[in-house]
Amino acid sequence: MLSNLYIENIAVIEKTNIDFTEGFNVLTGETGAGKSIVIDSINAVLGQRTTKQIIRNGSNSAFVSATFTDISKFAQKKALSLGFEVEDDMVILQREMSVSGKNNCRVNSRPTTVSALKELSAYLVNIHGQSDNAQLMSPSLHLHYIDSLAQISEKIKEYRNIFSEYIHVKEELENLSDDEAKRLERIDLLRYQIEELENADLSIGESDQLNEEKTVLANSEKITKSLLKAKSILDGDDDIDGVINMTDDASTALMMSARYKENLSDLSERLTNALYELKDISDMVSESISDSEADPYRLEQIEERLDLLYKLSRKYGENEEQMLNYLYAAQKELKELEDFDVNQEKLRQRYSELYADATDKAKEISAIRKKVADRFTEQVQSEMAFLEMPNVRLVVDFTQTELTKSGMDKVEFLISVNLGEDPKPVTKIASGGELSRMMLAIKTVLARYDIVETMIFDEIDTGISGSAAQKVGMKLKEVSKDRQVLCVTHQAQIAALADSHFLINKEFIDNKTYTHVDALDIDGRVRELARIIDGVNITQTALDHARKLIENK
Repeated sequence: MLSNLYIENIAVIEKTNIDFTEGFNVLTGETGAGKSIVIDSINAVLGQRTTKQIIRNGSNSAFVSATFTDISKFAQKKALSLGFEVEDDMVILQREMSVSGKNNCRVNSRPTTVSALKELSAYLVNIHGQSDNAQLMSPSLHLHYIDSLAQISEKIKEYRNIFSEYIHVKEELENLSDDEAKRLERIDLLRYQIEELENADLSIGESDQLNEEKTVLANSEKITKSLLKAKSILDGDDDIDGVINMTDDASTALMMSARYKENLSDLSERLTNALYELKDISDMVSESISDSEADPYRLEQIEERLDLLYKLSRKYGENEEQMLNYLYAAQKELKELEDFDVNQEKLRQRYSELYADATDKAKEISAIRKKVADRFTEQVQSEMAFLEMPNVRLVVDFTQTELTKSGMDKVEFLISVNLGEDPKPVTKIASGGELSRMMLAIKTVLARYDIVETMIFDEIDTGISGSAAQKVGMKLKEVSKDRQVLCVTHQAQIAALADSHFLINKEFIDNKTYTHVDALDIDGRVRELARIIDGVNITQTALDHARKLIENK
């Protein structure tokens, strides 16, 4: 259950700490006091969508913490699957929202994401707000309630996996069945492109190598001239000795000196080694001179090859690697197009198999839904009769459809609230009060099968009063015997039945608005119920009536 809620800098709430109890918890307060802010705060910490406008004026961030104790085995298992350790059957959800739009979320002090908060909270809390009544006005959402009661999520998951593949194969077949002329035209184009690329005999890095060779060939005369000069300096000519001969003479002289002075031996050896190195360099220079002789046709061949590679790059990719990838993709596509008949037949066979499987699964799900629908209408009608709608008749209207992601059923709730009237769509005849009671009846029925241990009702009493409101309160009280219930209400009859009553009160200090949430004792409860009954000017009669409501709960 939700044991504690701490709110900081949410709208007009600067700081408040609420300790909820087991059973039936009620929150009341004047219009505009901030009851919706408490629900908004709970929604925020449960990972629901929110905006930075929720942050209190003048604050850089807002913070909400929710402590859940005695959580179910289902919730513990879910927490562990998300990577959160659970101790003493307790989880603490926290969310900090900044004006920059960033969220800092934690579960049991461990950082997490908003989506993880939302995923885990689905096993902790079920919130019913006024927007849920609007769901009854949307027939497309009616199927959800039947499926919730049927508890067929795994079967629907299996069906959707098959249906998803069925749609994919169907789209592939439709693509294959496009204009035959376009297919043949594409084959011709691919064959031309493949032939052009294969004839080019591409290799990765070829352009870089050719450009390097082109640079050498274009400067071959300068290179040869420089190499000849180096050769002349090394070997000498008829007029001067070269570096090699002079180094040879110096080496001989040092060898003679080393006979008489031992410490010159190292110098002599080093110079001898240098002489060998110079002779080796001279030989390599000679080879380079031979290699640098320009082939008059090679430069032309390189330029032609580079021109071809440039033209291909403009069509198939910036470099050889991209052009080769294009070639491989074209070859694969061509094979698929040439194997059109074979592929089409395989797809048709797979399409038929998937359609049959999906249809069988959809029929199985439909049969379960129709069986459950009978139980659903019986139980919801019973609950609505208790809620002062004794003549109501509910019908779950099934229409078979083509296969969709939900199966082959379209469901709409039809209702008759008066004797002798035929059931008609909820969207056409139900009033606000009737919608509220119908939704409470549905929630009551579903709660018997729900694993969630905390239910929150935000103004479930909209559009109802008198004995109907008292019956709504009694139903909420009944539900709270098996799970914790939190309820925001405007009705004294409902608030009087609470196990714990919290007053949401607003005050103005130094031109600023502050909202507080306080647990009421018995006298406080009497005054608050009297306010709800009588308004601002509380009479003794209202106080006596309020006390009597509490005593008779």
